[in-house]
Amino acid sequence: MMITEDQLEQLCLDWFKSIGYQVVCGYEIAPDGETPERSDYRQIVLFDRLLTQLQKINPHIPVSVLETVSQEIAKPETPILIKSNKAFHRLLLEGVKVNYKDKGKDITDYVALVDFSNVDNNQFLVVNQYTITGIKGNRRPDVIVFINGLPLAVIELKNPADSSADIWSAYQQLQTYKDQVSDLFTFNEALVVSDGLTARVGSLTANKERFLPWRTIANEDDKPLFEYRLETLVKGFFEPELFLDYIHYFILFEQDGDALIKKIAGYHQFHAVREAVKATVIASQQEGVAEKRATYGDRVVPGSGKAGVVWHTQGSGKSISMVCYAGKLLAQPEMNNPTIVVVTDRNDLDGQLFNTFSMASETLKQTPVQAGDRDELRDILASRQSGGIIFTTIQKFALLGDEASHPVLSQRHNIVVISDEAHRSHYGDKAKLVKYKDKDGIDKAKYMFGYSKHLRDALPQASFIGFTGTPISVDDKDTRAVFGDYVSIYDIQDAVDDGATVPIYYESRLAKLDINQTEMEALNDEVEEVIEGEEDLSVREKTKSHWAALEKLVGSAPRVEQVGKDLVAHFETRIASMPGKGMIVCMSREICVDMYNAIVAIKPEWHDTDTSKGAIKIVMTGSASDKARLQPQIYNKETKKLFEKRFKDINDPLQLVIVRDMWLTGFDAPSCHTMYIDKPMKGHNLMQAIARVNRVFKDKPGGLVVDYIGIASELKNALKTYTDSQGKGAPTLDTREAYAILLEKMDIVHGMLHGFDYSEFETRALQLLPGAMNHILGLEDGKKRFLDVMAAISKAFTLSGTLDEADKLKKEIAFLSAIKAAISKFTSIDKRRTDEEQNTALKQIIDNAIVADGITDVFDLVGLDKPNIGLLSDEFLEDVKNMPQKNLAMELLEKLLRDEIKARMKTDVVSEMKYSDRILETLRKYHNRAIETAQVIEELIQLAKEMEADLNEADKLGLNSDEIAFYRALIQNESAVRELGDNNLRDLAKYITEQVRQSTTVDWQVRDSVRAKLRNLVRRALRKWKYPPDDAKEAIELCLKQAEALSYSWSV
Repeated sequence: MMITEDQLEQLCLDWFKSIGYQVVCGYEIAPDGETPERSDYRQIVLFDRLLTQLQKINPHIPVSVLETVSQEIAKPETPILIKSNKAFHRLLLEGVKVNYKDKGKDITDYVALVDFSNVDNNQFLVVNQYTITGIKGNRRPDVIVFINGLPLAVIELKNPADSSADIWSAYQQLQTYKDQVSDLFTFNEALVVSDGLTARVGSLTANKERFLPWRTIANEDDKPLFEYRLETLVKGFFEPELFLDYIHYFILFEQDGDALIKKIAGYHQFHAVREAVKATVIASQQEGVAEKRATYGDRVVPGSGKAGVVWHTQGSGKSISMVCYAGKLLAQPEMNNPTIVVVTDRNDLDGQLFNTFSMASETLKQTPVQAGDRDELRDILASRQSGGIIFTTIQKFALLGDEASHPVLSQRHNIVVISDEAHRSHYGDKAKLVKYKDKDGIDKAKYMFGYSKHLRDALPQASFIGFTGTPISVDDKDTRAVFGDYVSIYDIQDAVDDGATVPIYYESRLAKLDINQTEMEALNDEVEEVIEGEEDLSVREKTKSHWAALEKLVGSAPRVEQVGKDLVAHFETRIASMPGKGMIVCMSREICVDMYNAIVAIKPEWHDTDTSKGAIKIVMTGSASDKARLQPQIYNKETKKLFEKRFKDINDPLQLVIVRDMWLTGFDAPSCHTMYIDKPMKGHNLMQAIARVNRVFKDKPGGLVVDYIGIASELKNALKTYTDSQGKGAPTLDTREAYAILLEKMDIVHGMLHGFDYSEFETRALQLLPGAMNHILGLEDGKKRFLDVMAAISKAFTLSGTLDEADKLKKEIAFLSAIKAAISKFTSIDKRRTDEEQNTALKQIIDNAIVADGITDVFDLVGLDKPNIGLLSDEFLEDVKNMPQKNLAMELLEKLLRDEIKARMKTDVVSEMKYSDRILETLRKYHNRAIETAQVIEELIQLAKEMEADLNEADKLGLNSDEIAFYRALIQNESAVRELGDNNLRDLAKYITEQVRQSTTVDWQVRDSVRAKLRNLVRRALRKWKYPPDDAKEAIELCLKQAEALSYSWSV
């Protein structure tokens, strides 16, 4: 049994009650309620509660000072909502600075608004139906969560039983509230949308994609299967202790170009950080040693220095987790103001993560510093006594000239090393014996160690924690030896289920290439990636020679030309169904330039020497000493930043970038959906690179990796590592899987269209269209089934459209899409679908040979003139009636009539009910097979004529549209028509309309006292006119309803 929105609201309040919240109804504490707590409807903060709590939390500060503080914080700092919100968040964390005199002494102190250290010192309250007067009248969010009288969260609910109102209509509602009652959101820390069954939480600036589910309660593995997801969210997110922790450490503000954005952690980040901090505190203890999927937090050995590994799949917000971890760890008293060393592997990644930390310096209460070189790193670590966040690359722990081991830089216990992407290349502890020639040419040998040995030697008492986007392979003993085991796992399956990432599909294009293929495959197996920092010289030389041999084959002119040609055709097919961006990865900087030239030779219009224009660019490192051929493609840092900005902007024409190593890690461009790989890559580096296409963007169904070099076996190995680590989901899916789904869905459509011959769609698409629509609309539930299956087809085609087999279906899909577009445009469909159509990332699949520019006008196709709203002429209705496509005629009429009712009768209760009910009744008879289509058309035409007549009546009676609405309500009572006569009823209608207009106040619709006043006024007016003579209750009820409809339209 489905529940109503009111019942859902009640359940929601009950769940809050069960975790210790007080529950109050907004009417009771309204300005004119029974126990008022607000002076007017504009007041948002509950001042009495705030002041009471401030006294409790800050007993040493004079009440007069606290009163001033409580009034001050209610005033937004700036007219820009997100800036005020950031300022308030800061006050929440740090307290409000106050200066006052006490016994003649000047005192400076901070007033805490929330007591983070003692949960019981705060008051947790939820209020439903809390009316607020905004710029466009009154707004009433469903549920508001207050802490100490401050509204920190807003929950908007939608009816679970109403298919047209889903959580996205709740999301839209919140966006409207942000404009109209923006003061409420100055204090906001979380927005929740739910229809009960699903529930999502997002930040003040989050777009749809960033509203994510909350699946846990007490910890990562506590995922109860409640019938209503909202219950999990209430109990897991708003539980007082957890909610305070969340506000304290898990909310960040970042500057994104000109915009300030607010980021809040997902459940996986929240629990991972809590668990990781717990493990770190234990691992860094000084004395005493004692002995789930990610159970390391329960078995971490005190004093071991191994704080574990957080494995959260790429694209699920690893950098946010790292910032929140650092912030929470710095605040742990047991850590005694620790120093945090963030170690990354690559220079450009270093910069990205460093920026994220720098932007969060308010949350962290420290400004991170970057170590310039080895000497500076050693100085910083040796001189630091406590505190601080230091960024460095692993390579800076290399030994100087003749050192045999790294000198100890600090013996402190409270140093924590955070490693980004903790993988083997950094952490080889085992020594290797390396032979080499000294400068006199004499053979010598020495033991060499991996960097992690040097890192351990430099900071022998430190604790180590790793954050990684890919699992650590089973045979990678070194990484485990440094960090310990997993403290948290959030795998691909979790991320895709939650909508945090999209799946990645794999397509091999090797069959399209024939040049050097066999030799390349032989070499490819032997090639290791060239590791820049590899200390073992002989290994480095051997790797380089293999690499060079392969590079020669891969970069041969005929092959580059062949790849370029295939790539252009592939990318054009790809963006035809899904606009977006692509990346091309090449082996060397020379090949990058050759590939660019090959592509622009085919597409000269993509090239532009101006850096702010052009559809394709190369992003790579370079210097003045590079060959002349490379020079035009080498840019300075600012230009690369510009390219980054252009590439991330969906509306910028830059849609392809060619890279060698840059942008393959830590780079986020959500609209990037295709990566072309023409460079050997393995293991972790490959997994990191392909994750560039797994970011969520609108309704993008997946990213695609296109293989020109032969990475299939590497992907198999990655999958093995993945499943060995208990990961669910697969790193990549075969594009053929999407194609199989496409075929299955096409079968369904063929089944639906069985009996309608559209075999000539390639040549006669437009002529066939009305008949096809008519056929589908004649099927049981045909419209809904067809629109659903077409949504699935367009997704599957977007994912597999570049395969040769799928190409054969393109024209037919274009024809089917045209049918779908016409049905969506010219018949009644629910609002949810219209919203989805507007916000899609996918393009309608159009084939100009079939339907040149989509469907402009179905009326045209069936030979009708396009009707004007409000002018359904008799001729037009007659033409509709004579259309051969009866089902289509019926649907067109239904939509026209509904639009008409909506446009012209929304404040006329009687007419709106009468006509809406009649349409429903006619359709009900039709669905029950009681009448045929032709009869439905007759009835709808009759209805249209009556509506026209009704609407003309107002002019004859000399009433305006509001008065005629009342007049209609009054004449429903027969005894009144008989005894009072037309003129009296007309005057009464005018009189009541005027009275209601004068007495319409804010919030009358739900404020019982005001509503009662309005009803009494209507009753008095009716009594004065002795209406209705037979005292019929329903006559009075109807007039009250009509009064409310008008009043509502005036007060909204």
